[in-house]
Amino acid sequence: MAALIKQRRVVSESAPSPDARVIRLEPTDDPATVADQLGGVARVEVNFPKFGDGRGFSIGRLLRERYGYKGELRAVGHITRDHLFFMESIGFDAFELREGEDPHEALAAFHDFSESYQASFLRPQPLFRRRTQ
Repeated sequence: MAALIKQRRVVSESAPSPDARVIRLEPTDDPATVADQLGGVARVEVNFPKFGDGRGFSIGRLLRERYGYKGELRAVGHITRDHLFFMESIGFDAFELREGEDPHEALAAFHDFSESYQASFLRPQPLFRRRTQ
């Protein structure tokens, strides 16, 4: 079974409630098509089918910023340690690691960078602002 990280902790997941709604988006899906359904959803899963496919990053950011999704946003598929810091910065809060990925080693990814210069979901203002004259 693949490891799951939520809120920067390794967790084991129990079976979801039969009433829980889960939406899974593929890289080719437009998040606008599910925007009106997000209110009653337990979680949204965004699939990353391969390492070099970054469309899921855009989907996650749109769900958080444009559509105001506040629930669990889970990255699934080809998720590795290298993705975690950047995924969290755009709003993902749960990560289903690939089979064989060490979840405790993956947790260290959240501390790989001490600062992020870009604005993000977690910090809406960039670290440095250019002064205008």
